[in-house]
Amino acid sequence: MTTRRPREATPSLAVPDHENTMKAIVQDRYGPPSELLELTDIDQPVVEDDAVLVRVHATSVNPADWHLLRGEPYIARLQVGLRNPKHPVLGCDVAGQVEAVGSNVTTFQPGDEVFGSPFMRGFGAFAERVVVPEELLAPKPTNLSFEQAATVPLAASTALQGLRDLGQIEAGQRVLIVGASGGVGTFAVQIAKALGAEVTGVCSTRNVDMVRSLGADHVIDYTRDDFTKGEQRYDLILQVAGSSSPSDCRRALTPKGTLVLISGDSDDRWIGPVDRLIKARLLSPLVSQTMVNFTVTPNREDLESLRGLIEAGNLTPVIDRTYSLSEVPEAIGYLEEGHARGKVAITMP
Repeated sequence: MTTRRPREATPSLAVPDHENTMKAIVQDRYGPPSELLELTDIDQPVVEDDAVLVRVHATSVNPADWHLLRGEPYIARLQVGLRNPKHPVLGCDVAGQVEAVGSNVTTFQPGDEVFGSPFMRGFGAFAERVVVPEELLAPKPTNLSFEQAATVPLAASTALQGLRDLGQIEAGQRVLIVGASGGVGTFAVQIAKALGAEVTGVCSTRNVDMVRSLGADHVIDYTRDDFTKGEQRYDLILQVAGSSSPSDCRRALTPKGTLVLISGDSDDRWIGPVDRLIKARLLSPLVSQTMVNFTVTPNREDLESLRGLIEAGNLTPVIDRTYSLSEVPEAIGYLEEGHARGKVAITMP
């Protein structure tokens, strides 16, 4: 639980004249990151009554960023803008310091170190400052740097909700993480271990040792072995990557096992992995196993749970590379290649 502090005099929300603009990475249309992202000066965001103005010390890149940047799969444009993006400044994660709070905010005050995710709630973290709803922030873990903390919110919340809420994970269960070396996967391996599961990770050859170092009991190199054709059966499969169909994954589940699909790979520009997600939903009522998919919903309670795991030493971010704010196009391009090990971080000057 977050300790509520006695309210002091509400700080002025007015921004000094010399600080009424900020640097941000901006997009005005859909396309490849190298062609349309630009570091420019824009107006500083206005602090709403239930929100917090955060000076961004670090952020991170997520697959959602390049999907939103390209407007792919096209079906996603129904939510984020048919012809042009609704959100000119992307960025799903933030770690930084509170500069000002809205009139209804009681949890934070200027100077507090926080982390959180404005995913689907305005985005905006690829900038020097971002306004985030109060309920999407939590105190930054004391044993993490801003750079480390910025890699946690969206990816680790996705792993936690997939395993705990959708997968109903229990101690002693056999859990398979498909895509164990990526941003969500590296957190998922550690969270599943912390919750008492016997964990198997699926990754490429070069990442086997890294996934094992995170605590995985077993590691499958997908370039050599196909988990859907093996003899082992799992109580829970979390599919973060790969293109295995729900019916293929079923073969690796116990009779009452659960398949949780977060995403997965797809070359379809129109609906992406949505066809696979739909097939899982349609198949689930017809078989003894459970097949579900979801989109993460960031919230403070999960951030607090993650902070507890981090401060207890059970969860540590894995950072592949770090870029500056001006290098966001390169960072997104690198992540889009699909070879990142863990997370890709962005730090501010």
